[in-house]
Amino acid sequence: MKINIYYGGRGLIDDPTLYVISKMQEIFQELNVKIERYNLFEQKNKIATLPQTLKDADGIILATTVEWYGIGGYMQQFLDACWLYGDKTKISGLYMRPVVMSTTYGEKEASLTLSNAWEILGGIPLSSIVGYVDDVIAFEMNEGFANLIERKAENTYRAISQRLVGLPSSNHAVKKTVLRTKGIELTPQESEQLSKYASDDMYVKKQKEDIQELSSLFKGMMNKKDNNESTEFIEEFKAKYTPETDFQAIYKFVISDKKKPLIVDIGIGGLECYYGNLESADVSAKISKDIMNQILSGRITFQRAFMSGQMTAKGDFKLLRMLDVVFPFGE
Repeated sequence: MKINIYYGGRGLIDDPTLYVISKMQEIFQELNVKIERYNLFEQKNKIATLPQTLKDADGIILATTVEWYGIGGYMQQFLDACWLYGDKTKISGLYMRPVVMSTTYGEKEASLTLSNAWEILGGIPLSSIVGYVDDVIAFEMNEGFANLIERKAENTYRAISQRLVGLPSSNHAVKKTVLRTKGIELTPQESEQLSKYASDDMYVKKQKEDIQELSSLFKGMMNKKDNNESTEFIEEFKAKYTPETDFQAIYKFVISDKKKPLIVDIGIGGLECYYGNLESADVSAKISKDIMNQILSGRITFQRAFMSGQMTAKGDFKLLRMLDVVFPFGE
């Protein structure tokens, strides 16, 4: 069994939450449970990648300290990353024990926030460990509190090992009917790749530099192009079209400065490109003229434009990936 601990406090010596999770770690080690702890304040530049660490865990502990209000920024960032990049299938079977200690008012509300968030993500929350601590030394010296924490750790082990089942929650129903992630459903592998890009400051900086450089290079070329909406970009698509057996798809590109979307219709009879209004398409994308010019000139691919956020899209993600196959502009 493996249990991950995600600590969202600031790492202060007198933080009572550190004492609680340390006591729980001792019990888990006695039970031969593998423990891995992530201090979010130390991983603040990599929080977007941490949902990938859930993959090999059987249960987790979300531990934070209420110092003035709420669960704190680091824990909120981690939960946001789980919603955006986490493997929902894995999370749906993952047990979570909230640990919230407070030096002010609000530990119960913060604990409820963690439990509700985990349920909405699809996970299974266990009962919370919550408490208000006025004197940290007195708290740590109290044997009754220590025994209570130890029993909670043992109960955590039992719940995970026995795969205890809880009653259905309305939060799960809300997630299915209302709270749906906007955009395209990504596979776990694609989520992992995207989360790494999102947390890589050097990658983001390099992308911005590339965009600025390419924008300058193509600015002169764009000014010379015919701005007639009936022809721009169409010839490039037709010239690079590479048919695939039994492949059919309709793409709609909403391009900046264009009054009508560019429709790329790949059917049995071949390729049709035109500017017009089309309500339904297999893939609908929004892209600027600069980025479209970069793609058509082979400087970047459709996939790279999407992964870096230079192009947004919704629809069938498999068909989105096929764009670079049927239109190999980089070759």
